[in-house]
This record gives sequence, structure tokens and C-alpha cells, in this order.
Amino acid sequence: MSATPADPVVSRNFAREVVRRLRAAGHEALWAGGCVRDELLGRIPADYDVATSAQPAAVRMLFGQRRTLAVGAAFGVITVVGPRPAGHVEVTTFRTDAAYTDGRHPAGVTFSTPQEDAQRRDFTINGLFLDPESGRVDDYVGGQADLASGVVRAIGIPAQRFGEDHLRMLRAVRFAAAFGFLLEEGTRSAIVRMASLVRSVSPERIAAELRTMLSRPGRQRALELLAETGLAQEVFPEWSPLGEGDQRGQGGNPTATGAWLAGARMVGALDGPGLPAALAMLSLEAGVDTVSQIATRLRLSNRESNTATWLYAALKALGGATAAAGPADRPWSQVQPWLAHPDAPLLADCLRARAACGVGSPATAAWICAQLTRPREQLDPPPLLGGSDLLRAGIPAGRAVGQLLARIRALQLDGGLHSREEAIEWAIQQAPAGGI
Repeated sequence: MSATPADPVVSRNFAREVVRRLRAAGHEALWAGGCVRDELLGRIPADYDVATSAQPAAVRMLFGQRRTLAVGAAFGVITVVGPRPAGHVEVTTFRTDAAYTDGRHPAGVTFSTPQEDAQRRDFTINGLFLDPESGRVDDYVGGQADLASGVVRAIGIPAQRFGEDHLRMLRAVRFAAAFGFLLEEGTRSAIVRMASLVRSVSPERIAAELRTMLSRPGRQRALELLAETGLAQEVFPEWSPLGEGDQRGQGGNPTATGAWLAGARMVGALDGPGLPAALAMLSLEAGVDTVSQIATRLRLSNRESNTATWLYAALKALGGATAAAGPADRPWSQVQPWLAHPDAPLLADCLRARAACGVGSPATAAWICAQLTRPREQLDPPPLLGGSDLLRAGIPAGRAVGQLLARIRALQLDGGLHSREEAIEWAIQQAPAGGI
């Protein structure tokens, strides 16, 4: 499958074609799950799922071995690969699940009917079926009423749904926050009781859920719901204790929950949100340097981990409460390395979001944003010298070379050296004296 982003129109047409071909072969077929929910909410679905009476072998025979993937065949799932702009469609046989034994997968499945299939799904708003040809909605779980009321409700017994797949508790929070819905009382109570089970979910699945949750509208509410339900302290034990209660401790100092909610407001104010920025901002508010530890535990990519760790350090250096002075008042050589970094625009966004929430200096945020508009050759001019230049000038190899280069770079940035010739002359004068 290609990494090329799917075209929404082409994806929709391909999903309709999948239904048509299944029906032409004599099978029942409907759109199912999240794409139906999004259609009814007037949103563009991110992807499409089809539920069908056709069994996996029949689906593969119909669409061909080369255009299908059978990774989920044991659970009745066949992925049908479309043309590049269309993406792919998961085709799932109507089924009933056996008991879940690992907090994620059923021990087995029995192929069944649409009515029975709806009962094994997670939330009523995700348990709907749609005929893309006629527009008919098949609702066996009350999902349309909950969409109209703005409620996220587990299908059947909430504890049973969350016991089957513990990640569903995080999904409930994500859906409620993203759509501006309420968690139905029984669903919410079950999450509070069962929150500790989320620790058994694989780090990769938790990280994937957090990426989606923290990169979209509703992310502030998502973080608030994580704290209110007790999921926050299970997903981020490094920041415990987190839970409901007073937001301020003795002497007016913020408690963990107060710091979390303050961080949530800042994450919500970001223009370019994402998991690395959220980790850095929340860690800074919590007052604990645990970004690297969390990134390792969640098995984030090297890129995400490096961004989060660097951003935390940059925020602490330029916008944290312990910063000695505003960056505009410091030598340019102390500030420039931060602003020349590839993630500097994200740093500026975080500082702006913090200032918008009454934390940090609006002047600092504005100043840094202004510096980033400078031409690249001004913001990050080429170094005057390299190590080979110093060696050719007769300076012996060793630590002195690196130290000299660092001092030359600082002098260059601060306007003390302007040319290669000046830098070499200065280095030669410094080296014999040992004042490196």
C-alpha cells in the first residue's frame, strides 16, 4: 500500500464500488462503524469499513489475491487495496466474538448477522450500518439517538466492552472530546473503576491513540477527561498523583492535577499540536524532567522522542520559570542555537500558546516569532571556520580545536568576528597562551 494520502472523493467512490461488487456477487454489504458515524455528523470519513455476509475466502476470491491482504482473516477481516488515491477498505464478515482472553482479541469468532455484529462493537455511535446506495441506516443499538443527543455510550454492559479491549477506555475519551459529546454515566463510571487496566495495553497502541487525541480539535477536553476518569495517572504514571480534587495545594501551589489542567489549556491553544509538543508542555507544567523516560516507555519514534526532549529543554531555557533572563536580553550566541534548530517553529508556537494562557512572557513569544522571520543566512550564517582550517593554521589536533571553534562561533554570532581571516588570526593568538 502506498503512503500517498487518500483522496476523499476517490476513497468514497471506491468504498461504494466495494459494496456494489459484493452485492453483485449475491452478498449483503453495508458501510459500517466510524465512516457511518462521520457521514451522519456531516464529517468527511478518514477511511471506510464494509461489513458483509461474505466470508473471507469469498472476499479474496471476488477481489483477487493481489488486491487483498488477509492479515486479519482469522477475525473475518480482509483488506481490499484500492488504486493509489483511494487507499484501502477493510471488509469484515458479520460476526459474533467469543470471549476475549488477552484484553484485545477474541478467542475466536462466529460468522453471524448484522444485528449480532452490532452488539460486539464498542460504542453505539460506532455500531451503525449504512447503505451507501439508498442512504438507509440500520441501527440496532440506539446509535442515532446518541448522535443526536451528543453521548458516547458503550454498547451493552460497559464493563464487558472495556474488559474485552482495555484501549476502548481511551477511545471513549477521544470520541467524547473530538465531537464535544458527554460520556454516558454508566460508561464513565466503568472507566473510572477499570482505569488501571489500561496499563496492560501495549505502549504502541496507547501512543497511537494519544497521537490522534492530541493532534486534533478537542485535545484540551481530552486531557481534562483523562484526569477526571483517572486514566491520566495510568497512562502517565511519571506524573502521579493525578486525579479529581482541589487544583491547589497548601500555600496556593498547584497540585499535579492543577498543573495538568493548566498544561491542557496550553496544548489546546497550540496552532500545530501533536504528541511531542504535548509531552513537553505537560512535563514543564508538572515540573518534572520525564520526557525522555515517557518517550522510551511509549516506544515513540526517534523523531518524536528527540523533538519532545529538545522542545522541553528549549522551553525550559527560553520560557520556563527558571530562565535567568528573557532571550532578547541575552547574547545572541546563547539564543541562536535554539532558533536555528529545525523544530524552532514548534518552539515559537508553544511559547505563544503558553503566553496566551497567561504563562510566560508575551513579549518573549513575539520576539522569538519575529526572529524566525529573518532570512536563513542571517539566522544561521555559515561558520567562519572548520576544524581543518585550524589544523592547517598549525593548531594541534585535540580538544582545543573543538573549544576554539565553539568560541569562534559565539564571537561570530555576537559580532566580534566578521571574516575567516579574523577568525584564524584570533585562534592563533589564543592557542599558544593556553587560554582556550
